[in-house]
Amino acid sequence: MEKYLGESIPKLGFGLMRLPMNGEKIDVEQTKKMVDKFISEGFCYFDTAYGYNDGASEAAAKEALVDRYPREKFLLATKLPAWAGAKSREEAEQMFYTSLERTGAGYFDFYLLHNLGEERTHFFDDYDIWNFLQERKKEGLIRHLGFSMHDKADVLDRILTEHPEMEFVQLQINYADWEDPTIESRKCYEVARKHGKPVIIMEPVKGGTLANPPKEVTDILKTADAEASPSSWAIRFAASLDGVITVLSGMSNMEQMEDNTSYMKEFAPLSEDEQKVIAKARETFNSFPKVPCTACAYCMKGCPKNIAIYGTFQAVNIYNMYQDLEGAKGKYTWNTEGHGWGKASECIKCGKCETVCPQHIKIREELEKAAAVLEG
Repeated sequence: MEKYLGESIPKLGFGLMRLPMNGEKIDVEQTKKMVDKFISEGFCYFDTAYGYNDGASEAAAKEALVDRYPREKFLLATKLPAWAGAKSREEAEQMFYTSLERTGAGYFDFYLLHNLGEERTHFFDDYDIWNFLQERKKEGLIRHLGFSMHDKADVLDRILTEHPEMEFVQLQINYADWEDPTIESRKCYEVARKHGKPVIIMEPVKGGTLANPPKEVTDILKTADAEASPSSWAIRFAASLDGVITVLSGMSNMEQMEDNTSYMKEFAPLSEDEQKVIAKARETFNSFPKVPCTACAYCMKGCPKNIAIYGTFQAVNIYNMYQDLEGAKGKYTWNTEGHGWGKASECIKCGKCETVCPQHIKIREELEKAAAVLEG
């Protein structure tokens, strides 16, 4: 008997968000080969979402997986983003049925309210998606119901207190973000466990940045184990946590698939010595120069230009720590335009932000530097 939901599920899940591409379309034939490899190695959990690749990910799941394997051979998860364009309860509810049709799965083993937090949660409340999905679960169309979230630990605590019926949560957890004050990986994980909820882990390799970390970090990992890939350290760190259902890896080529399955097929949690290596790698990341912002947002309350100050610094720190300019610019666009906030270049240097900053950051100066890097 399982001690918790998903204990017996293999600890590597196939994330279908970053599938191999053939031009602007998903390479379904290559995806089929990756699905075959994944299943042949004993893995079974596949994760997609209504909005991935504008629905093409769910369609690819049907063609590469559902149409080719017995239904009991795999577990399929997808997600409903009520905040993404649904103008009514009916439109939000239809997302569920559209996913069911696209995948042809008959039912979903794990179904999630997608990306709760910030200003998005209220859509699920307004459209009463919580109860709608409970009804679909009673009908047998959903086996297990939970949600994914990108927000702070106190927000997660409130949601789980209000919705104890949720069976699991999906969280961004990796060793670099473990103590990050803007992401609170550790704190969110501890809140989930406090509520007795098992965890599905997303972003274990932080969008790929931990697969190719800076030389200083790579040297630490290679000194400890010359044969192990940087990705293996990141995924094994996440999978070593208690109460984990599975760790999702968004694999986009066969090389990544072969690497991940090689060390996760007979998964062994990190040893005490290996945990020390991870701690040293984390300390090295933290030693890189970064803006010491804690995302308290005091600075933004009186900003006359509504600039996404802490969101800008979050993007800057991605660049400083990982030298990932593309990823930093993507985060910057999401934190500014994606949320209706102003950009760093719009700062009029009034200085109101600096008078309330607990960290005494020279915000005007940092915003000017950020604009030069992220808006160039």
